[in-house]
Amino acid sequence: MWHLFQFPLCPFSRKVRLMLGEKGVGYELVRESPWLKRDEFIDLNPAGQTPVMVQGQVTLCDSNAICEYFEETIDKAPMLGGDAAARAEIRRLVAWFDERLYGEVVGPLMSERMLKRLVHRTSPDAKALREAMKNANNHLDYIDWLLDHRRWLGGPVLSLADLAAAAHLSVADYLGGIDWRGHEQTKQWYSGLKSRPSFRPMLSERMEVIGPPAHYDKVDFLE
Repeated sequence: MWHLFQFPLCPFSRKVRLMLGEKGVGYELVRESPWLKRDEFIDLNPAGQTPVMVQGQVTLCDSNAICEYFEETIDKAPMLGGDAAARAEIRRLVAWFDERLYGEVVGPLMSERMLKRLVHRTSPDAKALREAMKNANNHLDYIDWLLDHRRWLGGPVLSLADLAAAAHLSVADYLGGIDWRGHEQTKQWYSGLKSRPSFRPMLSERMEVIGPPAHYDKVDFLE
């Protein structure tokens, strides 16, 4: 059995969990708070970051490396399908969401609304929150544009691009950083992702002392 080291609001772990769920891979969750820098965890991943997956003598680190591992070893539900150009576009979007969406929106929200409260015991910076929410709106505009031209973000079928985007948006939404108004395309797409069996378990999980908005776990967004 695989063991997945993660914490509830790690977007990269969520991306891996969605991948595993779509491919039907069983695993057990192991709670890991990387900011504690446990020696045992650093031994598994010197970068000190989640997710990490372990089974026997095999240790996998980095969400993209983990996703590619299961893409190569599990034939079910390909998430990097199509020809070389199609796969390149999926990888481009995964990098966009993992780097730009995380760096401009999710990371700042986690820093201000999670780490400052749990670790530093300080108040969030209102200016940083406003900037993150403004950036979130820009990213929703881009996703709207993609969905105007494609059935799914990466092309005609569900792909790792959708899983990556949904994983990051779910954390931003949990932290109250998403204003869905005016983004019906993206809202409908995200509702579809939220209703999938791979996604549902994450919606019931909570981070200690930090609660999500009332609509967070509702597929129809109704409070």
